[in-house]
Amino acid sequence: MADAKVIPFDEDRPRRRIPRRVRAVPAAEPVVEPPAAPEPAPAAPGDSWDRRIAGGLAFLRRRVTGDYEVDDFGYDKELTDQVLMSLMRPLYDKYFRVEVKGIENIPAEGGALIVANHSGTLPLDGLMLQVAVHDHHPAERHLRLLAADLVFMLPVVNELARKAGHTLACAEDAQRLLEAGELVGVMPEGFKGIGKPFGDRYKLQRFGRGGFVSTALRAGTPIVPCSIVGAEEIYPMVGNAKTLARLLGVPYFPITPTFPWLGPLGALPLPTKWTIQFGEPIPTDGYAAEAAEDPMLMFNLTDQVREQIQHTLYKLLVQRRSVFF
Repeated sequence: MADAKVIPFDEDRPRRRIPRRVRAVPAAEPVVEPPAAPEPAPAAPGDSWDRRIAGGLAFLRRRVTGDYEVDDFGYDKELTDQVLMSLMRPLYDKYFRVEVKGIENIPAEGGALIVANHSGTLPLDGLMLQVAVHDHHPAERHLRLLAADLVFMLPVVNELARKAGHTLACAEDAQRLLEAGELVGVMPEGFKGIGKPFGDRYKLQRFGRGGFVSTALRAGTPIVPCSIVGAEEIYPMVGNAKTLARLLGVPYFPITPTFPWLGPLGALPLPTKWTIQFGEPIPTDGYAAEAAEDPMLMFNLTDQVREQIQHTLYKLLVQRRSVFF
């Protein structure tokens, strides 16, 4: 008898697939972003004017009540920043279109003596130099200019000069300012530079006996040479009425192509293009205390400053495309 074949009972049945048990994962909660902060509404034009008017009224109130500070030299910082600088700035930006180079050569802090050439018949170059230092220096430093006696003998001009930080061109005042960490500006040519004829333009006159060098040596502050191009042509001085100048008690009485022929209109400066360049500072803190009494050293340093300014003037004149552009 043949062996019986064993047939499994469930061979012909289809196998039932048991589904795998899937663990339910809870749905992630939707991320709700915080509402964006509302953008500030642009200030209405009226708000800006309201702030300006309020600031102006506060300024006037302080002036009337005397609630403002003035230093020992009469310098009024608030009046200079808010009024005097604002009056000079359109002349600086729009009329003379002053370009400034080498502002990084002026130290960020501490005293320094800025020595510049002087020209233009009227001392507008000093005022533009003051605006250049304040508006272009990162620290917005103020320049304290040394002025001639005549400036402080004129009514109104005397008060305005004091308020703007100018002081008498004497060694004592200059040294006090330098030791106090101020920037001091001096133009050693004086009236010889500002009143020279047009034919001598950009030719530096004598720098005196080097008194500014002695002051810088005593204070141990650097000397920063400065060259100004453009001021020579604002009032081309073609003549000097010396007799009239003596009668008026002034160093010179200028005659230009427009003054006095056109009357008050002839007193308007020509809109020349200016460039002011500050050179590399000359240190003085490495000299001994008695160096300020050494005439040979003062002569050499004075000549060094003068030559650096003159060389830069020639360089800027070569680069200049036009007197007016």
